[in-house]
Amino acid sequence: MNRRQFVATLVSLSALPLVAKRLVASTEADVTSPIEKIERSDAEWRKLLTPEQYHVLRKEGTERSHSSRLNDEKRAGIYACAGCALPLFSSEMKYDSGTGWPSFYKSFKGVLETKTDFKLILPRKEYHCARCGGHHGHIFKDGPAPTGLRYCNNGVALKFIPNKSS
Repeated sequence: MNRRQFVATLVSLSALPLVAKRLVASTEADVTSPIEKIERSDAEWRKLLTPEQYHVLRKEGTERSHSSRLNDEKRAGIYACAGCALPLFSSEMKYDSGTGWPSFYKSFKGVLETKTDFKLILPRKEYHCARCGGHHGHIFKDGPAPTGLRYCNNGVALKFIPNKSS
């Protein structure tokens, strides 16, 4: 990572509490401007992430069910990408799916990109962070109202930022 990338990362992380506060205020938040992509080499990602985060975010792995402490997280706050700190979900979007992975019925608009995954032969919709491309999980059509969707997320791919009042 060069100095400019390091400074840009610090600046984006320092702004996270302000962004998180704005997003919590409205769960219908839109990302109206294009998200600037983060490009890093494989070696840079290995240095920045834990081995578990690297396996999930960069190699599209899956953590073991019921292994994430975020599955039982009940405080109000924001769930951000562990790779780049982009806010993806609020605690208001979270629900207990019974699957053993943190689950959400919707995300903030414009923060995720999807693709079709055929790893288990049948097609599944996989989603990634729009900023860093990190793999987070899959979207299923068995979630609660109002969307009917379940964003099944690997907990290791998320950072939880509690609200100051939590």
